[in-house]
Amino acid sequence: MSNDTSYSAAGTGAFGDFSEATRRSVARSTLNGLMTWLGEPGLAAAREAAGLQAVIDQHAAAIRDALGDPQHGPGAVPLAGYATGVRDALIEAQWQLPPTTEIDWSNLEWPALRLIAICALARAGGFV
Repeated sequence: MSNDTSYSAAGTGAFGDFSEATRRSVARSTLNGLMTWLGEPGLAAAREAAGLQAVIDQHAAAIRDALGDPQHGPGAVPLAGYATGVRDALIEAQWQLPPTTEIDWSNLEWPALRLIAICALARAGGFV
């Protein structure tokens, strides 16, 4: 199975009620939305700050480990499912990120770093 479509428990999870092609499409849409909102500005800031890039890389490694493919990285569907889980937990915790134009990129909180790392993995996987 290709990395784009791999899913540890087909038919379950955030996108489990859809066909495989639909899950991939919804996953890519989810990842593209995250990339547009936070990923592009966050990854641009990381290109300018080695320390920020290092922290994002650490978060990306943790995500790869959590999703079970530390060498190649997760597919689009599991990665989008993970992003959706993080988002839902943040909503429940009432965590809010300021508008990207007001973010202090040198002092990001864990949730923003995790979301940017998801974007980095999505870009590396060719999903966005």
